[in-house]
Amino acid sequence: MKNIRLSFVALLAMAGLFTSCEKDENKIFSTAGTPPVITSNNSAARLVPGEEALETIRFSWTNPNYYFTTGISSQDVNYALEFDTLGANFKSANKNVVTVAKDLTRAFTQLELNSILGNNMKLPLGRTYNVEARVVSTLTNSSLPLASNTWRFTATPFAPPPKVATPSANNLWVTGSAFASSWSNPLPNPFDVSQKFTRVTNTLYELVIPMIPGGAYKLIQTQGDWSTQYKFVAGDALAGTFEKRDADPAFPAPAVAGTYKLRFDFQAGTFTATKQ
Repeated sequence: MKNIRLSFVALLAMAGLFTSCEKDENKIFSTAGTPPVITSNNSAARLVPGEEALETIRFSWTNPNYYFTTGISSQDVNYALEFDTLGANFKSANKNVVTVAKDLTRAFTQLELNSILGNNMKLPLGRTYNVEARVVSTLTNSSLPLASNTWRFTATPFAPPPKVATPSANNLWVTGSAFASSWSNPLPNPFDVSQKFTRVTNTLYELVIPMIPGGAYKLIQTQGDWSTQYKFVAGDALAGTFEKRDADPAFPAPAVAGTYKLRFDFQAGTFTATKQ
């Protein structure tokens, strides 16, 4: 009887082993994929003020044909079209990425490409640059990335319109609980002077000022008027983006008390708060 029981247990163990092996054999996993090949209709992108609405360059690439053990992938493929300057190998801090879902082509108007080069990549204007483009394909959750070859083209960016409209009268003040004035609007003396920005360029404003942690603030361009204010969009207390809009949220103050340089770049639509 004991031998029968032992034999039965052994049979169960063997059955479990075969089941486990069968499950392993049925697993679906990726076996291969072909890096996409990128091409373009242009190697010298035209950028001319007044022609912003015209198409200047179009990129196309091949399907990477991801393969799984069950055959060709039925998952949606996402693409990241990357731009960088020649020699940077798509590793520079100002590399620009345009996401494309499913499609195998992407065209750019002069306005779009000029904004990428001038605003996003922060290339000095009026100079001709050698730019490289490539596409990186991925599946769900950015898995199985495949990078294409590189397409090179030249372009000369001109001054694009600022991402955020500049103050109409070139005046900019800050008010809020992050400063001694609290939320006063209009700002009484002496805050109307101490909380006014310096216009460094047509699109750059700076202010060095003590800040109160835990507070918040907004920018106003007309004393006593909230309707033309600038508000926080994304980021944190030390860096982020902003827009011209009469709405919340306000800009958060840094967590540490001290004197900070506030720098608002309307060309790029970004701001920084740097402890002095």
